[in-house]
Amino acid sequence: MKKTVLSLVTSIAIATSTLSAASVYATVNGEDVTKADLAVILRNPKIKFDTLPKETQDRVIQQVVEKKLLTKKALSSGVEKTATFKKAIEKIKNDLALEIWMQQEFKTLKITAEDKKAYYKKNELKYKQKATLEARHILVAKEETALALIKELDASKDKYSKFVELAKSKSTGPTGKNGGYLGKFAPAQMVPEFSSAAAALEVGKYSSVPVKTQFGYHIILLESKSAAKTAQFADVEKKITKAVLQDKFQKHIKSIANGLRKTAKIEIK
Repeated sequence: MKKTVLSLVTSIAIATSTLSAASVYATVNGEDVTKADLAVILRNPKIKFDTLPKETQDRVIQQVVEKKLLTKKALSSGVEKTATFKKAIEKIKNDLALEIWMQQEFKTLKITAEDKKAYYKKNELKYKQKATLEARHILVAKEETALALIKELDASKDKYSKFVELAKSKSTGPTGKNGGYLGKFAPAQMVPEFSSAAAALEVGKYSSVPVKTQFGYHIILLESKSAAKTAQFADVEKKITKAVLQDKFQKHIKSIANGLRKTAKIEIK
């Protein structure tokens, strides 16, 4: 628990150190309540205080006020002189120093276009996009029912609209209310019989014979399909940049640590 608290304090200290404290939202015995104080209470940089409802803003400010009052009370109690406090401060100082130093080391790293392209080539499988199908279906319990619905579709002028209509009125599946729409899915997400039948269809066509699965009989309409392919470098360059930097940083820190080990006296007990 203590470790968690210290970690939280460390992360909050780093996060709030970069916030502007120019705006003053209140004062407590002459001490300003700033945006940095509010950030500690909100604990989420994505939450913008100024966009919160007035009632919520007031509640957050009151929490900061209470925190400042209790902090003053704690400091006046002499807690700073206790061994527990001094030990905790030392731990926070060490953790904070390490965090800030590591941030500084990260900023020194440089990567080239060649670094990114080499990483992409070595890790192409990571950026392989799976094949997908997009389909609708009508699910019924009996084959003869499915055959009758196929005949009805065949006789229709607007087959797509008719398919949606029949899915809503006849399908026993949970997607019936949405016109049988299944969205985009990888073939492996569906039972083999369904995936095979869907993949065999031309885009815009529906099953000419019912497809039997463990759930019943399906009439499938294929809306789109895309084959498996590797994402283009330009499409994933931002992800690659991040991955290369992280990889380089880990190796950089490991190299420094290994160097320090050589001159350190380490005893494992």
